Amino acid sequence: MGELFRLLKKGNKSAMIAAIVNTIIAIAKGVAYTYTGNVAMFAETMHSLGDAANQFFVFIGSALSKKSPTNRFPNGFGRLVNLVLLGAVLIVGIMAFETIQEGYHHILHPSESEGFLINIGVLAFALILELYVLFKAMKEVLHEVGAEARGMNVFFKSFANLGRAKPATKLVFMEDMVATSGGLLAIIAVVISHFAHIGWIEGAASILIGLMMFFVVGRVFLDNAAGVLGIADEEMEEKIGQLVMADPDVKDIQDLAVIKEGEDLHVELEIEIDPSLTIAAADDIKDRLQEKIMAEKGVVDVTIEFDEEDGISTWKPGEPKESTNK
Repeated sequence: MGELFRLLKKGNKSAMIAAIVNTIIAIAKGVAYTYTGNVAMFAETMHSLGDAANQFFVFIGSALSKKSPTNRFPNGFGRLVNLVLLGAVLIVGIMAFETIQEGYHHILHPSESEGFLINIGVLAFALILELYVLFKAMKEVLHEVGAEARGMNVFFKSFANLGRAKPATKLVFMEDMVATSGGLLAIIAVVISHFAHIGWIEGAASILIGLMMFFVVGRVFLDNAAGVLGIADEEMEEKIGQLVMADPDVKDIQDLAVIKEGEDLHVELEIEIDPSLTIAAADDIKDRLQEKIMAEKGVVDVTIEFDEEDGISTWKPGEPKESTNK
């Protein structure tokens, strides 16, 4: 039990905050839907419920992925967060289907909802909270990639660096981006329906919200399916390659692979050195490079192999790298 609490402290904070906030939002929207029967509010209730459940599982998965390797699982649990996210998107997919189905039925059989002020008030309240969670996710993205920004630059830089963020943070970011857009869409639909008496507009908004949810499902599924298989981090390969080649005793890089498993990076490196060097000198080179590479954010282990210099340049910065391991 003590280890579980220790792991939970390492869970993704953005996901935990988002799960709590979306639970509060879902309760508020559910109560409003019960009183008003507004189908756009139903769509938003389902959306928030899906987000809350999803983000809670993301938090648990990100925490458990920090568990130390065991004899049974010597490679650790880094990919567990990807597996949890693959399961979590199923929840969002089901919610998205229900949202689209309800919207379709409302278009075929439109009915006038009540409680205009309640709907607007709850949606506005939810929108403010979702914007807060989105802003926290943006700040977390910048923190994870080591970037700094203030004001509107937080918005632009977080989008620019989203691809480098941890899987859990990326999911929270995308879900709350869709949630914020869906909240605005629902407010617009409620206003149009109330003042223009266009009943089917709420159903159309529900369908659009459901389609946005499906977009998140597709994007997260593809990202984490790649993570489960073990995807190469080309940007980090380039960075580590430059770091290694800067060492005066490294003549060339035969092979370099940086494999991303969940939030962890595993580095495999084969370098060429002067064949006249002693074993002690080679060991010093290995220790020096391991220390520098392990200092890079996310790197959890480094494997270094040596080969004698062959006079042929293999490492070409900026070009795609193909593993030469047999």
